[in-house]
Amino acid sequence: MHDIRAILFDKDGTLYDFQATWSSWAMMMIRQIGGSDAARRSALAQAIGFDEERCRFLPHSKVIAGTGREAAALVAPYLPPPGLPLEVIEARISAAAAAVPLVEAVPLRPLLQGLAAAGYRLGVATNDHEAVARQHLGDLMEMFDFVAGFDSGYGAKPGPGMPLAFARHCGLPPEAVLMVGDSRHDLDAGRAAGMRTLAVLTGVAESADLAPHADALRPDIGHLPALLGIVPA
Repeated sequence: MHDIRAILFDKDGTLYDFQATWSSWAMMMIRQIGGSDAARRSALAQAIGFDEERCRFLPHSKVIAGTGREAAALVAPYLPPPGLPLEVIEARISAAAAAVPLVEAVPLRPLLQGLAAAGYRLGVATNDHEAVARQHLGDLMEMFDFVAGFDSGYGAKPGPGMPLAFARHCGLPPEAVLMVGDSRHDLDAGRAAGMRTLAVLTGVAESADLAPHADALRPDIGHLPALLGIVPA
């Protein structure tokens, strides 16, 4: 991968450890919505693919790689009052998610600074809302040339819209860009755009699920400098 010139990251599960960041938030949401109704809590947990007992998302959860709109649709049947507009639910979930304390998969600033110093253009493509992504990135925003969400006008992953938009933004051919993610949505989006792909294991999916869809697989993004030949492997 020595001819890679730009790197496009997924956000949740890639820059930030998915379980460490979102599991406690999901448990709190389930308890707030379900209240003392155990059956309601269980049904909601099942709908979002969450194991209440272990406080962990399950690999098949549609929340992991889905858009904010898709997450809202999963939660909608369990929210009072009945018939609440999906846009209202989506806005509430988005506002709550924006305030979640994030757990970095690895120390991000030194990694990103090292990549930028080596000449790599950096971007983020997430199925979250763009505004939430920008809020989550906070003072790391200065490290990125491009940040897009499912609502930025390029479509959602696994479609290739966001990756292709990043390549255009950088003035690079897709084959000079590496897409990095923790889900098949990320990897499929990168491949559909003609990019090479790196799978990381800081999400919920396991190596056996991701390896067939990636050009390389590593435990986390901290292995990028060695993979790219910036530092000895």
